[in-house]
Amino acid sequence: MFEPFDGARVLITGGLGFIGSNLARRLAGQVSHLDSMQDPFTDLEINYRSQLYLLEACRQHNPGVRIVYTSTRQVYGRPVRLPVDEEHPLAPVDVNGIHKLAGGWYHILYHRTYGLRTTSLRLTNTYGPRMRVLDARQTFVGLWLRQLIEGKEIEVYGDGTQARDLNYVDDVVNAILSTAGSPKTIGGIYNLGSDEVISLINLARLLIELNGGGSFRFVPFPPDRKVIDVGDYYADYSRIQRALDWRPTIKLRDGLARTLAYYRANRAHYW
Repeated sequence: MFEPFDGARVLITGGLGFIGSNLARRLAGQVSHLDSMQDPFTDLEINYRSQLYLLEACRQHNPGVRIVYTSTRQVYGRPVRLPVDEEHPLAPVDVNGIHKLAGGWYHILYHRTYGLRTTSLRLTNTYGPRMRVLDARQTFVGLWLRQLIEGKEIEVYGDGTQARDLNYVDDVVNAILSTAGSPKTIGGIYNLGSDEVISLINLARLLIELNGGGSFRFVPFPPDRKVIDVGDYYADYSRIQRALDWRPTIKLRDGLARTLAYYRANRAHYW
């Protein structure tokens, strides 16, 4: 499926992170919204200034390189319509979202101005093996899994009615590699998403079922999370489906079961 990478040299920025490590494993070879609000200058260096350095280096020394930039649903902010397509207004609610939006536009600008072969993917909630589970700084799903495995209650913020779509990390890696291997997507912006939209309360119930037990409770939003919560979100991914015939293949139930099994077997390495 990914013949364009046979024998190729690939640079993965963030290769020790959740998605990057899964991508690196497939090739044999800073995403916290809360942290961005507490330390905006570090987030600026990681998600904004670094992109300009990278693009300038490529423009001057390797203009034929193929670049796929992984952006985030946070660039849209609080949706004004659902599902969210790529033409939706852009109104980030946190520093990370602003920096990811600006970083992504650098990639599109360098394509339009200098001809670099860039593409921007806007990811939704990604979950799976190797995601952070120590806390909810990067993904609430990881913390929920840890709470379940430790026999603790899942803490659901608010009333749990917020709608979400989630992608298993293997589907995200497939999207990245398919994008990198196709000329059709050069210069484009694409959402990832899922056909399975689920409320947070039903997600908690599903995890408890798959775990064979557990419980959840509602807790008020902490103030620092409340101000950056976007409410309901789920994406229209039809643009990338038309371009690459990509769609998520791992059902939510199966992906969560795989992830639970992974952390049960490897918990010593993660907490």
